[in-house]
Amino acid sequence: MVREQYTTATGGAPVERPENQSVYKIGVYGWRKRCLYLLVLLLLVLLLVNLALAVWILRVMWFSPAGMGHLHVTSDGLRLEGESEFLFPLYAKEIRSRVDSSLLLQSTQNVTVSARDADGEVTGRLKVGPRMVEVQSPQFQINSKDGRPLFTADEKDVVVGTDKLRVTGPEGALFEHSVETPLVRPDPLQDLRLESPTRSLSMDAPKGIHIKAQAGEMEAVSQMDIVLCSSDGALVLDAETVRLPTLAQGTPGPAGSSQGLYEICVCPDGKLYLSVAGVGTTCHESSHVCL
Repeated sequence: MVREQYTTATGGAPVERPENQSVYKIGVYGWRKRCLYLLVLLLLVLLLVNLALAVWILRVMWFSPAGMGHLHVTSDGLRLEGESEFLFPLYAKEIRSRVDSSLLLQSTQNVTVSARDADGEVTGRLKVGPRMVEVQSPQFQINSKDGRPLFTADEKDVVVGTDKLRVTGPEGALFEHSVETPLVRPDPLQDLRLESPTRSLSMDAPKGIHIKAQAGEMEAVSQMDIVLCSSDGALVLDAETVRLPTLAQGTPGPAGSSQGLYEICVCPDGKLYLSVAGVGTTCHESSHVCL
């Protein structure tokens, strides 16, 4: 509290103070002062709480000069240790695992890897789902360690670059259209079957077809006709014994006249039949078989 007093001085005369003196108070007093102190205290508490929360977040998230938690910033990019969960798409130029561990991508629904061009359009996509693996790309190719193509697929054809294509299914391989291959053979001690249940089976080759069974029999069964055709050459049956057990037999001759010998005759339509052998041909005598 400051009192202001106004006095006048004249030469040697006594000075009388005025009766009514004015008193002015400077500062904050009363309830305003208490509210001000309370506000300052509240701001101080908020500052301490924010500081504690910042320290707690830094502690929980493992912030360090090298990164955050298992995520470390290196000169080559980002290095992530342990398991991590991404809630939104991840954009990266390259993802690779450590030298001593494998890379695992896991999801409860599916895992989708997409490649985009400069305009943001998808040029290739790999989608691994719970029931199917889907690849969307102009060409799908699998290479060996040395870079040699092992399997290539596009809109026009499928190329298998291995030395041997093995089909291990019990029902074999099913082809809806033509198959072009230089060699077809089964596993050792297994039979090779070429079968068409409801249609015809055709084998064509410009320089010949070689069918070889080194340790077994060769059997051709058909409900209709079996046609062996050679456009420029002869049909050769090279075997120790050639049997035609169900050929039609012409009119038999007198008993003991042929001594069990027959000759094979051919009808104009290509049908074969047997005729009793004689001194000359006897095919005309059994020509009624052709009718």
